[in-house]
Amino acid sequence: MYPHLFGRHTVDAYVSSIDQTVAVLADRVRAVRQPYSGASVHQLQAMVDTIDLDAPLGVTGAALDEIANLYLDHAIWFHEPTYLAHLNCPVALPALSAELLLAAVNSSVDTWDQSSAGTLIERRMIDWTAGRIGFGPGADGVFTSGGTQSNLHGLLLAREQCLADQQVDASQQVDASKPVDRGTLLPRLRILATAESHFSVGKSAGLLGLAADAVVPVATDGTGRMNPLALAAAIDQVRAGGGLPMAVVATAGTTDRGCVDPLGAIGDLCRTQGIWLHVDAAYGCGLLVSRRRRHLLDGIELADSVTVDFHKSFFQPVSSSAIVVRDATVMCRIAVHADYLNPRTATVPNQVDKSLQTTRRFDALKLWMTLRTIGADQLGEMFDRVVDLAREAYGCLVDDLDFEVATTPTLSTVLFRYRPAWLPVADCDRLMPQLRDRLFAEGAAIIAGTTIGGHYWLKFTLLNPNTTGEDLRQVISLIRRTGQDLLDEEWQRAALVAPTSVVPEVRANANV
Repeated sequence: MYPHLFGRHTVDAYVSSIDQTVAVLADRVRAVRQPYSGASVHQLQAMVDTIDLDAPLGVTGAALDEIANLYLDHAIWFHEPTYLAHLNCPVALPALSAELLLAAVNSSVDTWDQSSAGTLIERRMIDWTAGRIGFGPGADGVFTSGGTQSNLHGLLLAREQCLADQQVDASQQVDASKPVDRGTLLPRLRILATAESHFSVGKSAGLLGLAADAVVPVATDGTGRMNPLALAAAIDQVRAGGGLPMAVVATAGTTDRGCVDPLGAIGDLCRTQGIWLHVDAAYGCGLLVSRRRRHLLDGIELADSVTVDFHKSFFQPVSSSAIVVRDATVMCRIAVHADYLNPRTATVPNQVDKSLQTTRRFDALKLWMTLRTIGADQLGEMFDRVVDLAREAYGCLVDDLDFEVATTPTLSTVLFRYRPAWLPVADCDRLMPQLRDRLFAEGAAIIAGTTIGGHYWLKFTLLNPNTTGEDLRQVISLIRRTGQDLLDEEWQRAALVAPTSVVPEVRANANV
């Protein structure tokens, strides 16, 4: 018998191991006071390189101590209130309990005989999500690894639907003796999306075998939202050029600005034009449970497919995402059957029929446990709270003469930069990446950065409802101080090279 495998004979060892693990983790979390240690990549690389993977330590306790020093001491802690960078959230405690269960049982929800009730729970979670979107009882979907896979899945279904429609159209022609050749159609397919859409849209187009120019950019309204009039014009232009509009991708929560496209107007247009509408709500899906801001998603029920990332706006551990479709019958377009796995004669539900993955974790359990413990209203309140925090951050920044703010936030993202009035735009663009890197190297706060309109902006992405207004003000002060330090260092270097430099005089004359 092998004593390191989970089972009835090793339950006591399992309990001891979990207790040790929880104790080590708890000690670290209690001691953490900032989101990162500040260790450099070279320091961490040296630590990793010293580990001899062919010389096992023999006991879990020793391995835990080693990994605590290597990983936990230098982890990025999303639960810390001054982590304000990416779409990473602190996680709900019931979901962590679920992680213990699903990892130990190790269900694979691809077929019934590997998951049983797990399959039914996942299907129920999809039904619940579809109901929140506004889809009817004919909806369906499947859990995925994340927004990128969900977007790929939605666009794959859109491609297959578009090709099927072309086959139907061809069969109605006078000469229908020759079926439509997929190879001649694929280069003509086009996806319409704005430059604000997720990068996975372009990646998906490549994976789907579409042309290099398959993603057609649609103009925005100046605030980052898709312009429906521009969309209509783009559709006409695609068709005039011999292209086939395969799908429109609208975004409910863009990564950079947190914008929500006008889903109702876009949905109406897609229905009229007979074009698949995919809504990427990986970020904005938290609005589905919001009691104050659900109206921002009005029109999402017109979509053909929707991406939701529970591991962003529902406070779930990675991974927990889903693709949800309005019409369940479209899911079968990608079904592949194998006698050893999901034969056509099966009388039980097999999720592999509609998934891009075969082996798949039982990630739906985490959301199930969270809903059954704290409920949807509490999740919605937590998401509303982070949107409120963004408004508070915006208020602090917009009235501060040392900062420039890009736009009023819609969700929980705030774009801004440290730019005193005397600092030229080009110098600000050069300074901002350095400022962000300096903050990360110190570890006290982590913020994001991006380029909009050719200029570099800093970004708060707020997904921690335990962050306070005081935390935000402290980070803003830290950013100001770091920016001032970087400029002082530049002027000192310039003075050594050219003592007569007038740069310091510019600052002095500006009464800064």
